[in-house]
Amino acid sequence: MLDGLGGTPGARETGVTPTYMAAEAETSELPKIVAETPPVRPASPVKRSRIGDLPMRVIYRVLAGATAVVVAAIAALVGFMSSGSADRPGEEAPGRVAAPPAAAPSSGLGSPPPSPPAATPSPLAATSSASAATSSPSAATSSPSPAPDGSAVTAALADPRVPGPPRDRRLARFPGKALPSKRRIEDEKSGVSLVRLGKPWKTYGASPFSTKQVLPPVKGAGHRAMLVSCPVPIEAQANLKDTAILAARWTLNHHPKGSRIRWSASQPLEDGWLLAYRVTYKVKGKSRSSMAAVVLSESGRAKPAMVFVTIPDVQRKHWRDINTATSSVERL
Repeated sequence: MLDGLGGTPGARETGVTPTYMAAEAETSELPKIVAETPPVRPASPVKRSRIGDLPMRVIYRVLAGATAVVVAAIAALVGFMSSGSADRPGEEAPGRVAAPPAAAPSSGLGSPPPSPPAATPSPLAATSSASAATSSPSAATSSPSPAPDGSAVTAALADPRVPGPPRDRRLARFPGKALPSKRRIEDEKSGVSLVRLGKPWKTYGASPFSTKQVLPPVKGAGHRAMLVSCPVPIEAQANLKDTAILAARWTLNHHPKGSRIRWSASQPLEDGWLLAYRVTYKVKGKSRSSMAAVVLSESGRAKPAMVFVTIPDVQRKHWRDINTATSSVERL
């Protein structure tokens, strides 16, 4: 009799495997054993430095560039120090040789271009600089030492306002009546004395001169007539005539802008020199002129004394006073 499990009675008690189970075991397909494939590991990330998130290749490039800059700076500093020592007076750069007659072609970008020759100042540039130095009263006064080379005179004669050197000739007597005067003015600073002209002349504030006399101003004259004295306000030259030329040029500062000189007289005096000249200019488009003169005298002071007189053409009746003034200069 079969039990409730479909087997014979007593099978469960005996532990015998039922027949249908054995048959099933023989016909069942064995389970497949699949070897476990190891998981694919992702590619390792780019190695990074500890300095932020910069890749190491960037760090290496930065370090290489910095090293190159430092090396170049050191090389430049060494070259500069070497060239500087060679430029010192009495020293010569080691290994310096004469340049070949023809420049060799450059072998590459590393070959420096040849140094240009030192520029030679032109005579015109030297003349211009000397002219600028003497045109300013303050600049001229600050150079008391003599200049025997004549460069200052050359510069003055190159000034278009000044003609060539004056030809020696005596001062002519101007027409008119001489103004009598027995009074004198002593210029202690310059070491000379000169006539004190009577009316309408009068003394006036002397600055920047030592003494000053003036005529009443006239409208349209361009400047005021004056007779002044002072130590010569320009650089003293080796001889008084050259110094007088520079002094006459300097007096253009006390005439209207654009004034030009035309020599009238040039003559030696006892211990001095006289230059007389006409100064031409324009006042409101109208041509005007003045007669002027400078007298230089060796007064025993550090610089020669200068007496300067100028009178515009609208007061030409006083031009005779130029003869009186220039002939009155005496040493103290």
